[in-house]
Amino acid sequence: MKKVVWGVLSTARIGWEKVIPGMQAAQHCEIRAIASRDLGRGRALADKLGIPRAYGSYEELLADPEIEAVYNPLPNDQHIPLTLMAARAGKHVLCEKPMAMSATEAAQLREVAGKVHIMEAFMVRFHPQWLTVRDRVRSGALGDLRSIQSYFSYFNRDAANIRNQPATGGGALYDIGCYPIVTARLLFGCEPVRAIALVERDPEFKTDRLVSALLDFGQGRRLDFTVSTQSVPYQRVQVCGTSKRIEVQIPFNAPLGGSTRIFSDDGSQLDGGSVQPETIAACDQYGLQGDAFSRAVRGEIALPYGVEDAIANMRVIDALFASERSGTWAAV
Repeated sequence: MKKVVWGVLSTARIGWEKVIPGMQAAQHCEIRAIASRDLGRGRALADKLGIPRAYGSYEELLADPEIEAVYNPLPNDQHIPLTLMAARAGKHVLCEKPMAMSATEAAQLREVAGKVHIMEAFMVRFHPQWLTVRDRVRSGALGDLRSIQSYFSYFNRDAANIRNQPATGGGALYDIGCYPIVTARLLFGCEPVRAIALVERDPEFKTDRLVSALLDFGQGRRLDFTVSTQSVPYQRVQVCGTSKRIEVQIPFNAPLGGSTRIFSDDGSQLDGGSVQPETIAACDQYGLQGDAFSRAVRGEIALPYGVEDAIANMRVIDALFASERSGTWAAV
C-alpha cells in the first residue's frame, strides 16, 4: 500500500512527543509537513523530527496539494474550526480528543463527514491490550459484563498549562475523563442512557480538577470512574463480569514501544493467588492508530470510528456537566 502523506497542524507537545514519532515508525504514514503560526518554531521542530517541510500558517499547509491527511493536536477549542477548515480543503483529518467542546459543536462535522474521513484520536482503541479485553468480553470469558471501574489522575498546577485554562477546554473531564467513557462504550458495545457526576473545581483556575461519575448503560451495566488533574499520578481499570474480572495495569498511557500487562482473576482467592498475569507484546498505539486511519484513507478498511462516534462521546461529557449543574441524573 502506498503511504498516506500527512501534515501536522501545530507544534503541540502531544504531537512531537508521542504521535509524530509513532506515525513516522508506522508502515503506512509519511509525515511530510508541519505548520505553526511561528515559522521558526515550526522549522526547528521539523528539523528535529526529520520532517521535510514547515509552514508559517495552517492555511499554507492545507493548500499543499501533496498533503492527503492532517493530524490536528491543537487546543480543544480549535479542534472543530481547524478540522472543518482541513476537511473543506479536501484533507482527511485525525483530530485529537476531545473532538469538540460539546456534542452540538461536534455535530458541525456532519457537513463534511461524507466528503473526507474524520476520526477522533483515541489511540487506546487500537492497542492490543484493549482489543484483547474487548474480545474476552465478547466471547463471554468474563460471564456477563456488569461493571467497569476506572481511575485516571495526574498532578498539574501550572497556570500557564492549557489543561488549567477553561476557555480553551481545560479540566479533567475534557482531558482525561473522555478515556474511561470511550473505553466503557467500547466494551459494553452500546451507549449509556443517563449519567451523574460529582465535580470539584479549582478555586483559581475554575477548571474541574476532580470528577467522580456514574454512567448507567442499562440492563444492570455501570461505569464508575474518577479523574483528577491534581492528584498523585495513577491509572487503572477493572472490568468485572459475573464470573471473572480483568485488570488493565496501564490502560491509557501505555509505554511507547513497550509491552503491557493485564490480569485475569476468577475471584477464588481474595489474597490475589488466583490472579493470572498476561503480557501483551510491545507496540506503539499511536503508530497503530495512524496506520489504521491511513488504511481507511486508501480504502483498505472501513473507517474504524467516524463523526457519529465522536458526537456520541461528547453527549456523555455534556450530560456529566449538566449533572454538575443540576445535582442529579442527566439523560445522555
